[in-house]
Amino acid sequence: MAAEHPTLPPVRLLPDAELARDALSAPLLAHAVRLARWAGPDTRVGTGGELVDEQLPEAVRLLGLDDDEDAEDAEYWAGDAWRLAVDTGLVDVEDGPDDDTPGTAAPGAALATVSGGSPREVLALWLDAFDAVFSDAVAPLLDDIEPLLDEDGGLDLDAVDWDPEAEAEFLEGVLGNLYLLTVSEGGAGDGPVPLPALAASMVVPDDMGEPTDDVLEQVSDAMMRLDEQFRLLEPIGLVAYRPVDEALMAEEGEEPAPPVDDEDVSRYGMVRLTPLGLYAIRTRMLEAGVDAPAVGDLADKGADALLTALAGYPGPAARAETEGWLAGREPVPAAAELLAAARGLDPEAPLRRLHCQQALALVGAEAEPVVRAVLDDAELGGLARVWLAERGASDVPPPPESMIFWLAVDTIAAQLDVAGDLEELRDLVENLTSSHTGFLESAWRVEHPATADVLDAVGRLHPDRTAAKEARKAAFKARSRAGSA
Repeated sequence: MAAEHPTLPPVRLLPDAELARDALSAPLLAHAVRLARWAGPDTRVGTGGELVDEQLPEAVRLLGLDDDEDAEDAEYWAGDAWRLAVDTGLVDVEDGPDDDTPGTAAPGAALATVSGGSPREVLALWLDAFDAVFSDAVAPLLDDIEPLLDEDGGLDLDAVDWDPEAEAEFLEGVLGNLYLLTVSEGGAGDGPVPLPALAASMVVPDDMGEPTDDVLEQVSDAMMRLDEQFRLLEPIGLVAYRPVDEALMAEEGEEPAPPVDDEDVSRYGMVRLTPLGLYAIRTRMLEAGVDAPAVGDLADKGADALLTALAGYPGPAARAETEGWLAGREPVPAAAELLAAARGLDPEAPLRRLHCQQALALVGAEAEPVVRAVLDDAELGGLARVWLAERGASDVPPPPESMIFWLAVDTIAAQLDVAGDLEELRDLVENLTSSHTGFLESAWRVEHPATADVLDAVGRLHPDRTAAKEARKAAFKARSRAGSA
């Protein structure tokens, strides 16, 4: 009965202005900007646009890294920031006239975006920076480069065991899983995800019971690779990362040190997407054609689009989306539009009416005349009475028995589509059937497209065996009646 819902639950993003501030404060981009402002006629670069060795100490001092105990690490960081400045257009480089003459550098056109660009322009610049860092993260690890050089001193790619497409696809998949865990109801939310679980999500088959030793070794290898990659992705602001405890690492041929606490999974790495990271991964998904909605997407859409889309939204996101939709509308026309969109006998209609009822609960009492206008409507009269009763309205006519039974079927049908907690659904079935005298004896006659399916569900879920058997018989009668109609 369920409609086709968005591929992913909706994400709640920060406003562009806040994301842009986060982008400019990301350590690696902030340092790239500082170096871009420093670049000038005296800045010398090599043939690949990198700072010459003689310039690195000055860049280190400019970035305030000269107090770093490891001078080599400080120069490496400064070099990374400079390369990012070049990759993103914050710095323009010009080659020297020959291989023996250093080139020069100057601030690039993209630097103006930092101080005068709109939030969207700043975010576009940051996305370029993220793309550059992503490329570095999926590049091969070349600890021993000498054997991989050809006779001219260049890198022999044939000698490198590296599939760039496979590496990029793997990291994209990891970030996609992390995104899904973050936005899903009951997922990680704002909390971190253990690195072993994230690695296993990419390696262990869904239908595998106890992982084999080979699979566990693959998970371990993936963890170590992800540890390196997340260390690169954190400075650009994509993730917050607690690295794998180095005490757990082992040199080749050595036994790794045992963890102090076997239950302390955080020692094996913990990672979460930042708000900026959520923005970035969603952007990449949209560019790849993935349906990745965000709360607020429906604010300018009609009530029909709102109620249809909410079918795939977790509770908190559905409420936030509805509040945003109502915020830009007057209560009376908004209520009228919601009620009109809730009508229908199609399979998705019960869930639309459920979300209509939840949306109307957020509308003020001024919508009462619009709601009263549908009291005699066979499809909407029941939910209208619920809305009025919750507000203590007077002179609400009692519903006819046919409307009571129709509303009960419609309510259960909607909850079947929600696919929520089974215990809650069982309680709903028991309460609705027990509170309406004669429901199971008469429900098979209810003129609702989902009557037989609902009675089947009552037969499966009702805790009372006699009532469950009665519901199954009623479902058979409903189908026979529909077949003979």
